[in-house]
Amino acid sequence: MLLHNRAVFTLGLRLCSNHVRRGLSNDTAKHSSDMSEFREIFSKAKHIAIITGAGVSAESGVPTFRGDHEKWRKWKSQDLATPEAFSRTPSRVWEFYHYRRELALNKKPNAAHLAIAECEARLWKQGRSVVVITQCIDDLHHQAGSKHVLRVHGTLMETRCVSCGHVTVNKRSPICSSLKDKGAPGPDVADAQIPVDKLPRCDETDCHGLLRPNVVFFGETLDSHILTKVEKEMETCDLCLVVGTSSIVYPAAMFGPQIASRGVPVAEFNTGSTPKSEYFTHYFQGPCGTTLPPALARHESEVF
Repeated sequence: MLLHNRAVFTLGLRLCSNHVRRGLSNDTAKHSSDMSEFREIFSKAKHIAIITGAGVSAESGVPTFRGDHEKWRKWKSQDLATPEAFSRTPSRVWEFYHYRRELALNKKPNAAHLAIAECEARLWKQGRSVVVITQCIDDLHHQAGSKHVLRVHGTLMETRCVSCGHVTVNKRSPICSSLKDKGAPGPDVADAQIPVDKLPRCDETDCHGLLRPNVVFFGETLDSHILTKVEKEMETCDLCLVVGTSSIVYPAAMFGPQIASRGVPVAEFNTGSTPKSEYFTHYFQGPCGTTLPPALARHESEVF
């Protein structure tokens, strides 16, 4: 079992020890970017796990809420995306997520999303599999055509009732009339202070409870059913790609190193090295939309 005590995993930005054996040194990992060598490994892989992070969506214009985009108005995203913040100021938190939903609904998959989806469809015909394990909460992998997607942090395109627990797909724009034209991110924009009974509400009979985005807030437990599926993929994959992730948000940050600890080749695709680069066998620097398509393209040995 690679993921121990799955039920207690909570989403967090923290540096924690995962006791995973290191692979190559950081300098070696950054220079082991021989694409032809990776392509040989790729051509033989039967079960490929692709772990994606916010950097993939950033290339479609979705903010990462890191660095220059860390704040919405005057708050950091990790201060808004908490159960305590939603309990105290549901209007403000819903404005923040409404802004993110509207952004995501108006973005399109980029070359990295499309390369992953095309690879999955192509290899499926050959009896091989590709699974996407994503930290992204937008819908771009599905829009691109990926079928086997495990969303460890949930999705903006679903809501969950805080009263009855009902989860439903919700892509309405705006999600409710009171949030229309709300959520502007400028530092001087005042809160709309929408009454709680005017915020998104449950449609289930006799419920009408307050809805929340069906995402994992910081400090909340990750879905144990999703983690069970992730664990299975981590135990069976024979090649892993870590794409566009900062590798600082746990527990997802340790997925790649855990797979590497089995001796499985792990390739990192990112614009810069990360705290986990030293664990991986290959490193390809640059925009994912540039580096990933040639890595996943049809290999000369493929018969279909």
